[in-house]
Amino acid sequence: MIPPNARVIDVFPRPDLSRPRWDQNTYKGRALHFFTTVNPMNIFVTSSKLEQCREIVKSYRKGQIDSSITVEELWKAKHLYDSAFHPDTGNKMFLPGRMSFQVWGNMVITGGMLTFYRRFHHVIFWQWINQSFNAVVNYTNRSGSHAASTKHLFVSYCCATGSALFAALYLNSLVKDQHSLRGRLVPFAAIAIANVVNIPIMRSNEFSDGIPVEDREGNVLGESKRVPQMAIPQVVLSRIGMTIPSFIGIPLIMNIISRKAWYKSRSWISIPIQSALAGFCLTFSTPLACALFPQKSSIKVSHLEQELREKIALLPHPPEYVYYNKGL
Repeated sequence: MIPPNARVIDVFPRPDLSRPRWDQNTYKGRALHFFTTVNPMNIFVTSSKLEQCREIVKSYRKGQIDSSITVEELWKAKHLYDSAFHPDTGNKMFLPGRMSFQVWGNMVITGGMLTFYRRFHHVIFWQWINQSFNAVVNYTNRSGSHAASTKHLFVSYCCATGSALFAALYLNSLVKDQHSLRGRLVPFAAIAIANVVNIPIMRSNEFSDGIPVEDREGNVLGESKRVPQMAIPQVVLSRIGMTIPSFIGIPLIMNIISRKAWYKSRSWISIPIQSALAGFCLTFSTPLACALFPQKSSIKVSHLEQELREKIALLPHPPEYVYYNKGL
């Protein structure tokens, strides 16, 4: 808790905790931001520490802060806050759904999918596990505060899982030699297809309800149904980009390793090798893919639907651009 004698921190320039530390108009700035917020070590931060960080950030925004806290400590609290709390609702996100959990969850799933991709029951099991994990991540990182119904979530989950299974099994049937590089790339094709289906379906309520748009100060001006048409495809591309190093790079490596004599006599090491490689790839691909597009994106008011444009035009000082959280 912030002590009662807290005062405004006396630094210049004063940190603006309403925005990320680095310039989000550049890819480098976005990458630096996500390297801190999706850091896999963030999941080991205790709940009490996260609550302390939330208190620091909220109190600072109100103009009060413990004078003993340094600027670096302020930013550290902000980064941990961003990694665990939803940017729109402010609620603590479900741990397996946080982007900082991506490395830990996906390295095991990726290792399993890349190792067990030939047999029918293996494909079904690992695709089901993967889509279940993706459904949690997609729902946790949705934009806005609209809660989908249980029926909607169930239908979305079934459609996404079904599409992934169909793609994997169909593509496997087309590959004659499943030990070849082409066979090893089937999981990537299945995941790419599933992402195209999974994310729009899991977030389909945003197409009907809209995504909140704000002015530069964070005041909500309304909800736009046109914004999801730009936001969700960007998320799909980012998620596919996140998988490329693991699901294309690792098969290329394993295609070489599998020919070695030492590997042929120790084929059991396939899943630990591929899981370790996946963990390494995801440590970098997760923040770099998240940084492809700004999370807090902007759109010209003139590009919004007419009803919302007219509502904004009635404001005393109507902005030319509005901002929205596209999700991750």
